[in-house]
Amino acid sequence: MREILGRRRRLLSQRSDGGPELISAALTFATEWQWPVLPGVAADPQGRDRCGCPDPECTVPGAHPFDPGLLAATTDERMVRWWWANRPAAPIILATGGKAPCAVSLPALPAARAIDALDRRGMRLGPVVASPTRWALLVKPYSMEQLGELLYAQDFVPGSLRFHGEGGYLALPPSDTAQGEIHWERAPLPGSAAPWVPDVEAVVDAVVEALTRTGVSAPEL
Repeated sequence: MREILGRRRRLLSQRSDGGPELISAALTFATEWQWPVLPGVAADPQGRDRCGCPDPECTVPGAHPFDPGLLAATTDERMVRWWWANRPAAPIILATGGKAPCAVSLPALPAARAIDALDRRGMRLGPVVASPTRWALLVKPYSMEQLGELLYAQDFVPGSLRFHGEGGYLALPPSDTAQGEIHWERAPLPGSAAPWVPDVEAVVDAVVEALTRTGVSAPEL
């Protein structure tokens, strides 16, 4: 029991020193929550603000899959252990969609204001993943057709919203990327079951309304 509780505390921690903390979190995601994960490309050791991949214009430095590619994401315990034993500081990348959560993300400041507005309305949110520049609200898996219909029904959709669906990815805590540390702005509750997440319709409707009503003009980031 002490080992389980200790692992939970490390998982929910907002700081990462790599090593055991990262592999513990990766194993929780993969084996307990059945979220397929893989190691991401690390930041360039010659410059922490640059990505270790070959693309000099990389827009998500140190926070994306590279080798292996996204299709290698797995829930297999042996594979996860092998990956992080060999790359103990690698960011944890979630392959979104399928049986794993999807996400809706927006720039950090508008996200904080929108979530504050949703809290005042009493809306229930699931886990929220935060980087220094963007926050991502985890939602239930959705199809591209479902997302298209949802967006078509909106009078206005901020261009800064991004959708991480089938075939997408998201860096999870406690990863350390070239953009900064990834942490839980809203942490999952401790427990062995995968955390509850809301429907994408509820989140998009509420976020768009909150951004509109609070007068937030999110930049195109």
